[in-house]
Amino acid sequence: METIKASTDISLLFSQGTRFSTSCITLLAIQVDDQHDPVGRVAFIAGKKLGNAVWRNMAKRRMRSICHELGGPWDGYHIVFLAKASLMNQEYSKVLHACQKLLRRMMEEMAD
Repeated sequence: METIKASTDISLLFSQGTRFSTSCITLLAIQVDDQHDPVGRVAFIAGKKLGNAVWRNMAKRRMRSICHELGGPWDGYHIVFLAKASLMNQEYSKVLHACQKLLRRMMEEMAD
């Protein structure tokens, strides 16, 4: 899985990316030029304000699993999965379904 590691790339997503939210996850997405960087990349962020290291690691593992199950990373898109406080309180299947709907909406809106 190709991940976004550079802080400049993540800053670009926060400043220019489009936000899509559910009650437990926010996606920040930007469409990239297929010829310049055709491979889609992802990042997983769980902030320190939300919990201790154990909680943050569990949240990132859950987001990585969801991304993998939904077929990510997606070519032509750089996406940040941003955890919210309720991520670990909801059932995995509900979070997965919500992310699936969110990704579908994101692809539709960004394709226009």
